[in-house]
Amino acid sequence: MQHYVLVSYDISDQKRWRKVFKLMKGYGEHVQYSVFICQLTELQKAKLQASLEDIIHHKNDQVMFVHIGPVKDGQLSKKISTIGKEFVPMDLKRLIF
Repeated sequence: MQHYVLVSYDISDQKRWRKVFKLMKGYGEHVQYSVFICQLTELQKAKLQASLEDIIHHKNDQVMFVHIGPVKDGQLSKKISTIGKEFVPMDLKRLIF
């Protein structure tokens, strides 16, 4: 079963930041500067974490995982509130547009 996971990162070195960004593009939707929303199984999450472990500098960098809940049609928008531009998950954008 897939779960929505918000992944946010603070990387102190630009070269490592680019590596993390490129990795994250393969796992989720880029929603803000260093923030992605991902739909991950436990196995995918474990692979992502292992890959990030190899990239980041553990004393200077931080990657945060926020578990939002299981993937169900339209449920993510009920758990995320915004001020300003509304967040619409990529899966729902494909259905709307």
